[in-house]
Amino acid sequence: MKYLVSSRQMKEIDRYTIEEIGIPSLVLMERAAMKVAEEAEKLSNLSDEILSVCGTGNNGADGVAAARMLKQKGYRVSVLLAGNRERGTKELRLQLDIAEKLDVPVMEFGEFLPGKCDILIDAVFGVGLGRPIEGKYKELIEVLKNLSPKKTIAVDIPSGIHGDSGAVMGCALPADVTVTFGYEKLGTALYPGRDYSGKVIVADIGFPEKSREHIGAAAFAMEKGDLAEIPRRPSYSNKGTFGKVLIVAGAKNMGGAAYLSALAAYRAGAGLVKVLTAEENRLVIQEKLPEAVVITYNTGIIMENPEERNRFSILVERECRQADAVVLGPGLSQAHYVKTVVENVLSFVCSPVILDADGLNTIAEYPELTGYYTENVIITPHLGEMARLTGKTVSEIRENLLETAVNYAGKFGITCVLKDAATVVADKEGKISVNKSGCSAMAKGGSGDVLTGMIAALIAQGMEESAAARMGVYLHGLCGERAAAKAGAYGVLAHEIADEAGNVLKKLG
Repeated sequence: MKYLVSSRQMKEIDRYTIEEIGIPSLVLMERAAMKVAEEAEKLSNLSDEILSVCGTGNNGADGVAAARMLKQKGYRVSVLLAGNRERGTKELRLQLDIAEKLDVPVMEFGEFLPGKCDILIDAVFGVGLGRPIEGKYKELIEVLKNLSPKKTIAVDIPSGIHGDSGAVMGCALPADVTVTFGYEKLGTALYPGRDYSGKVIVADIGFPEKSREHIGAAAFAMEKGDLAEIPRRPSYSNKGTFGKVLIVAGAKNMGGAAYLSALAAYRAGAGLVKVLTAEENRLVIQEKLPEAVVITYNTGIIMENPEERNRFSILVERECRQADAVVLGPGLSQAHYVKTVVENVLSFVCSPVILDADGLNTIAEYPELTGYYTENVIITPHLGEMARLTGKTVSEIRENLLETAVNYAGKFGITCVLKDAATVVADKEGKISVNKSGCSAMAKGGSGDVLTGMIAALIAQGMEESAAARMGVYLHGLCGERAAAKAGAYGVLAHEIADEAGNVLKKLG
């Protein structure tokens, strides 16, 4: 995994490294500038015009130092200073003095005449930007966009992107490459900042691990090496070795959701999958997935006949007690009987349960059902479902993904998988991950049903709930990427995402 830090955390890492450990600021700055210059060299040739646009903070100082290094190697480079030189940090003023002694052209924005720019180095704002860009800085951003450089390299984070939320602060400058220092910033992992950042290169400039440990917990993103956390499959085994998954899903004529979740559970390694669904779905699931054990109920009788309702409760209790993981909600609908289904499952389940779709919509309609939440509950809402659960607007949630997921998980002591283009997973202890796998091809009906099945399969095979949630989200994204590579960005179907799980996990053995 790789760490993702907030603006505040990064500032404290920087301060601790300089003040407590004693590594000079200029040493870190020279290393940072060297990394930026190296990336500029990869994207340019000696005939290109390189413009390094620098603010008055240490981010700007990095940009000036990078320009000086490029000048020393024969590149045609100049510096455009965005603010008042005299108000700059001491590091900026020092870097400007050095650059000018080495004949690096330095201009101020007021005297800048736009011309040819092949490579743009964006060092205007760093991670500390806390208010919308206005006035001359907004004018500067627009001028830089109109230069239409072949490539733009952002220093630490694209100017105008909030370092914590990824929000655009009034306006922002898109980058092809972002060279960030020490640790990736949350703002480049979350949208829309992720789109503005292009390829993110995390450059090691010498922050010791002790500095990162000093700040305590940090968010993180999964990497391919983390797939090794998935339990191996011993040679001496049977279907029980790899767990039993119960999928409670599918209202009348909505068996597709149940099928997709069950398919994904099998593809991700579950030993046995049972589907508890409406009677009308029996044939379609048996035909599409004969490996699944199908158990059905009559949706009308549940509410109309107390005796049948009691039989249903006994059935649910038996199946829940036999399951190692339960999926509750895909395609259940919001019919009048669904509350009975949800309440029965939550009453009897003693293994981890993944609540999705109409399971969540039912809880939003009947908030008293949150009384059944236990620490082994995982919820997987998209933004609309989370809005119904919390009473917030979708816009409010989108602007505060991490905070929303962390607060809900902490309030109820559960794991929250808040689905978005960059899905956030928060557990009851406040541990946060931001997913960086996946692609827009996955934005199709049924994709969420596949995710629930994958998470359930990982739990059934022995993974702890929150770890399985993080891994399931990451695995789901990798499968989506593989499916898109075959079918293209437009043509991926949800079952194709599930079908790729075996290929992604093949190397694990």
